Amino acid sequence: MFIDSHCHLFYEDYQNDLADVLARANDAGVEYFIVPATNHETARQALELAEKYHGIFVAVGFHPLDLKEYTPERLKLIEEMSRHPKVVAIGEIGIDYFYDRSPREVQQEIFSLQIELAVRRDLPVIVHTRDSVQEAIDIVVRHAQNNPGWKKEGKRGVFHCFTGDARQANVLFENRFLVSFPGPVTFKKGEMPDVVKEIGLENIMVETDSPYLTPVPHRGKRNEPSYIPIIAQKIAELLNVPIDEVARTTTANAIALFGLQRDARTLSP
Repeated sequence: MFIDSHCHLFYEDYQNDLADVLARANDAGVEYFIVPATNHETARQALELAEKYHGIFVAVGFHPLDLKEYTPERLKLIEEMSRHPKVVAIGEIGIDYFYDRSPREVQQEIFSLQIELAVRRDLPVIVHTRDSVQEAIDIVVRHAQNNPGWKKEGKRGVFHCFTGDARQANVLFENRFLVSFPGPVTFKKGEMPDVVKEIGLENIMVETDSPYLTPVPHRGKRNEPSYIPIIAQKIAELLNVPIDEVARTTTANAIALFGLQRDARTLSP
């Protein structure tokens, strides 16, 4: 069994064949799908999918590239949505200094406000970073230390598509956060494989970030959750462990983080 811990299945890329995409994923052993929203409207769309497909669960929040959609009133709407039984996290939230679509101080402020929402709701966070890993770590660690009761019995969140180094990952682990790895772990260039070797399996998850970041050998095509085993196989090779061990550990981490329950039912529209 695998879990795709991060896939944007509400995108138009899947408008015409989502049922087939999910069926291929099931055939590949991917049972659950965490679908993070990027604003209040995509949160609504993601919840519609979650109500239609039993294996889809949702995170709600404002992505740093979607802050033009943010208002205090809409954050209250996100908080209301977070009470839906299939909402398992606040996300995708964070900081993006690569595109810098919003002033950095605004990004940091809204990121903090959404972490405060997660603390109030006792939910984990799904964190986006780009050219901002250390700044985001500093913010989540501050909130974690100021709120020791937040997710007292579990993990506090995940840095998705982790691009930091092993030292930064260990700081996150010490504060009860996970990291997750998508398709670029299969690329020949990049530091992600070396980081996986250094940090090991205990505190990681796998994701596709569909429709983006398609793994080798499908690079250049639309990504989809059925490619999760490709990512897991690469991690298994990097760590010299069986792929079954990667499946067990990453799935257990996702189930614990998001509070999922294994269910024998199959996905159906």
